[in-house]
Amino acid sequence: MKAVFGLGNPGLEYALSRHNVGFDVIDLYRKHHAPRLKARLIGSALVYKSRDLFLVKPMTYMNASGEAVRAIIDRFGIGREDALIVYDDLDIPLGEMKILAAGGPGSHKGMISVISALGSEEIPRLRIGIGGERRPRDQMDYVLGRFTDSEWETIFRVFERSVEAINTFRTEGINTVMTRFNRRRRVVNDD
Repeated sequence: MKAVFGLGNPGLEYALSRHNVGFDVIDLYRKHHAPRLKARLIGSALVYKSRDLFLVKPMTYMNASGEAVRAIIDRFGIGREDALIVYDDLDIPLGEMKILAAGGPGSHKGMISVISALGSEEIPRLRIGIGGERRPRDQMDYVLGRFTDSEWETIFRVFERSVEAINTFRTEGINTVMTRFNRRRRVVNDD
């Protein structure tokens, strides 16, 4: 059994914001691969369960994501190597994604919470770039803001590749995902 955790913030005011790409990827995966799955609230997480995969949206707000991740991992006995965290990354340019088997949290407060709750940096993650050419002055407003129409064209292609990566993770594991998807990290807008 594997689990994919899409980090984000609950509530309409955060829907479709840059900081909620983890939620968006979970929703797109469900649409493509499990449209009939019904959500259950388990502890502080919205959980969609198929026969071999949990799709999880922590409802704790971003900065406390680790509480929900740890609770689901512990409750269902999921090994850290069988859990994948999907989240936005301001340090990666828009249109790119990076998959790692482990590593530090960088400045991402959701990942700081996850690593703190698990007591380990040894957890796979799929980082989705939301960065621009220059780092915004007000990072909070930027990450909580919504994508422009042209940014949506780019980010949606990244979401589609992320869905492919999750499906590969489900069937083959993180090493195959890194090999296959880190080679071509940039998604180019053909228009």
